[in-house]
Amino acid sequence: MHINSGRLLDRFLQYVKIGTTANPNTQDYPSSRGQWLLGELLVKQMKSFGIEDAEQDVHGLVWGTVPATCSGPSPTSPLPTILFNAHLDTSPEAPGDHCKPEVIEQYAGGDIPLACGDHIQVSQTPELVRLLGKTLVVTDGRTLLGADDKAGVAAIMEMANYLMERPEIPHGPVRILFTCDEEIGRGTRHFDLNKAGSIAGYTLDGGASSTIDVETFSADLATVKFCGHNTHPSVGKGKMVNALKAAARFVAALPSDRLSPETTCGREGFVHPYVFQGSVSQASVQILLRDFETPKLAQYASMLRRMADEMVRDQPRLSVEVHIEEQYRNLGDKLREFPIAADLAEEAFKKLGRDPKRDAIRGGSDGSLMSHLGLPTPNLSVGQYNIHSTKEFACLDEIVQARVASGVLDKRQSPFIERHYLVAYFVAVSLQVVPLVLVAFGVCKESVVQNEQDRCVRACM
Repeated sequence: MHINSGRLLDRFLQYVKIGTTANPNTQDYPSSRGQWLLGELLVKQMKSFGIEDAEQDVHGLVWGTVPATCSGPSPTSPLPTILFNAHLDTSPEAPGDHCKPEVIEQYAGGDIPLACGDHIQVSQTPELVRLLGKTLVVTDGRTLLGADDKAGVAAIMEMANYLMERPEIPHGPVRILFTCDEEIGRGTRHFDLNKAGSIAGYTLDGGASSTIDVETFSADLATVKFCGHNTHPSVGKGKMVNALKAAARFVAALPSDRLSPETTCGREGFVHPYVFQGSVSQASVQILLRDFETPKLAQYASMLRRMADEMVRDQPRLSVEVHIEEQYRNLGDKLREFPIAADLAEEAFKKLGRDPKRDAIRGGSDGSLMSHLGLPTPNLSVGQYNIHSTKEFACLDEIVQARVASGVLDKRQSPFIERHYLVAYFVAVSLQVVPLVLVAFGVCKESVVQNEQDRCVRACM
């Protein structure tokens, strides 16, 4: 049984051409019209698959359900639901409108020239070394690609289409959710746990392949506001207080040899100024606070407040305010209470003949917030590289050998799998991980399903 590989690529290319850049400077949700437009398209496509409950809610979130095709262990025990999630928005850290994707067949190695004259350099992207012969999608170098997270969107949509076309495949209900504004920490602002109706979830939002992300940063956003006093420059002596200069001194006083993205890696946290704006009278700096250990965020906030107090003492006519906004917390804090979600994803990778890797994201995901709201949601890889930059690209054919032991799919290697690992992976997840996490696509015996159901219910109590 083969999946339409060209359809996946077409979906991905269609989605990345719709600009969905998140806008942190508005409280609208979603923060950009493009997210509404992409969501409307996805609802139309899901309805064309036959997903009757597909909808875009009043907040712009897109919901849908692939209905179950088999009953539960008993007439009174329906199979629980598993949720798959990706986000519609792209990062505001690089232009996202008017994306012009370009497909590179059988990457031959070396630096990749972009239409704008720039290059994706192997020296800066060592992952390219292991992508020889594979199909890559890049941009012209003027915008980001949006593989973060339209690769996840395309994979989930193709999975849903595939399953709706094949009602003979036994499976439980699969819930689909596409969120907005994940890139600015608001992805689950309007997430409804009851509406999700799921016992576990998976976000599709990561790099490379065969990776299960079981930890994320904990994150806060600090906004430091500076109020000065403006006069005409000709009479400024003794009167003018330049808020822009104060903000510049504040940023310059941050640690330069530690606690910055440029000087940290692994499990080290950082304090990262990333937005600077204003005038003589008013200025502001937005600073990302990140660490795997949540209590350290309070330490970073205290450091910023001490710096602000010192500036005011040195220049009493200057006003400095520090506002801290909680964004998300480490995914691992909750997954440790419900380890089966990641354990079964790992088992599915092994069934596919791959060596799974557990990792920690130096960033976040909607799964972080979903997990803390009560839905354990690890993150799975979807082949994104150089995200948040104009040198972003996606690999669409990291080879996967998917062999489904139950015989639901052909035992031979599918040509689709050789080209498009994304869909193969998610079909494999649907046919192997999901049954083990209680969707039961005909892989588990009823006694096994019932035992796992009892175990999961106990874990959630």
